[in-house]
Amino acid sequence: MKLSSRGRGCCAGGSRERGPPPRSPFVHQLRFSPLEKAKIAFMTLTLFPIRLFFAAFMMLLAWPFAFIASMGSDEQELEKPLSWWRKIVDILLKAIMRMMWLAGGFHWINVKGRRALPAEAAILTVAPHSSYFDAIPVTMTFASIVMKAESKDIPVWGTLIKYIRPVFVSRSDQDSRRKTVEEIKRRAQSDGKWPQIMIFPEGTCTNRSCLITFKPGAFIPGVPVQPVVLRYPNKLDTITWTWQGPGAFEILWLTLCQFHNSVEIEFLPVYIPSEEERKNPVLYANNVRRVMAEALGVSVTDYTFEDCQLALAEGQLRLPSDTCLLEFAKLVRSLGLKPETLEDDLDKYAASAMKMKKEKVDLKEFSAYLEFPVSQTLESMFALFDENEDGVIDVREFVIALSVVCKPSKTLQTIQLAFQLYQSEGGTITEEDLAHILKTAMGVSQIDVTHLFRAVDEEEKGKITYDDFYTFAELHPHFAEDYLYADQMGAESGLETSSLSAPNGICTDFSPDNTGDRKKPLQKKLN
Repeated sequence: MKLSSRGRGCCAGGSRERGPPPRSPFVHQLRFSPLEKAKIAFMTLTLFPIRLFFAAFMMLLAWPFAFIASMGSDEQELEKPLSWWRKIVDILLKAIMRMMWLAGGFHWINVKGRRALPAEAAILTVAPHSSYFDAIPVTMTFASIVMKAESKDIPVWGTLIKYIRPVFVSRSDQDSRRKTVEEIKRRAQSDGKWPQIMIFPEGTCTNRSCLITFKPGAFIPGVPVQPVVLRYPNKLDTITWTWQGPGAFEILWLTLCQFHNSVEIEFLPVYIPSEEERKNPVLYANNVRRVMAEALGVSVTDYTFEDCQLALAEGQLRLPSDTCLLEFAKLVRSLGLKPETLEDDLDKYAASAMKMKKEKVDLKEFSAYLEFPVSQTLESMFALFDENEDGVIDVREFVIALSVVCKPSKTLQTIQLAFQLYQSEGGTITEEDLAHILKTAMGVSQIDVTHLFRAVDEEEKGKITYDDFYTFAELHPHFAEDYLYADQMGAESGLETSSLSAPNGICTDFSPDNTGDRKKPLQKKLN
């Protein structure tokens, strides 16, 4: 697959040029100078333990107030105005939470704009979502949030969560997402009786370089929303907690080691949807996102939470940060290939590719092969594989890329399929074939497989079978890190790169799966 200089960034499609974007909104790298490392070491031994103790103490101090205030509260009482003693508890808890953030180095919080009343905007949409420190506006407003039902069972934290009357999403209930949307709609249309609901529509954490696709759940009720944008204007970004980068505790440690941490919260004007937007939550979400992107001075991108999962997949081949498979996955969705039938589609396309063998196809033939009409989306997908820009592509590369998107954590299944596509009559492939397979499976333009091929080809025949590769992979499960990109992944970071085993962020996704995809034409990224 090809990765031209124009197509390297994944944050594109904004209203104006803003300089070269980063390679992925899901990657965060930290680099420290010797002086900064010395400062962190000094703060670790001095300020860090003190701050950690006081922050934990403040949270424990808040627990009994939240526990007492949450006892015996039925739904009818929750819809009534707060009694005088609950108002006092509310003020005390906000003060305690503010002291907790103060202990963490957030000495002052810069708030811009006016927070709308619940009757004006029942839903607050917050972006970009980049860290668990995004809980700051939650503790300032005590707005309700959408949380996993399991969160209420967490000691101390669960009690504080229950106090703000969240909307819980249950993993065990298959109908939970629909019920959640209905509950949000009910609260949003209660004429201000319920507290405002604060929702992070991106559904996951990014590095704030752009705004990824908003989930439509917050916009399904069709009521006015107030956009809220977050900024962390710090010289050293220890706040960001993404899918690839420092882990949760590492971020906490580094942030508490900074003498001062800045945060800005800006309440934008209430966005009142048009009649068309009320009927189309996806359109509503995209338009609100555009307003927030303008306020932040960043671009928007069509990448989604599902692209995070692709980048995070725990297979033998971890995707590098500059992979264009995220772009490919987006084009697959936009083309209309449905996730529920993707494996069947893969089998069909693989069978056709095997019959075509090494035959290359042009755009018109590629359209017939996929059984989709020629469109801007199809042209963009074709361009991804048109490495030599000669107007023809090898459909075997498309099949390999589709297999990765379809089964991201099943590396050996993809490689087995690739061997079937590339192998000779004797069931073997060459080093050149392996290079084509792996660079496509990783979504990069160039890759050196010499060391890997020689390690697999122990008998130095100049060709290998899938059985040879499988045996080698079983003995060396981390063959990609050892032989392919040991010098490419994580080497640029001052800290070791880590992946999260679970979705990050404080607001879980609750959007129904059948809201439909965007139908707008896509800008051509790679050519």
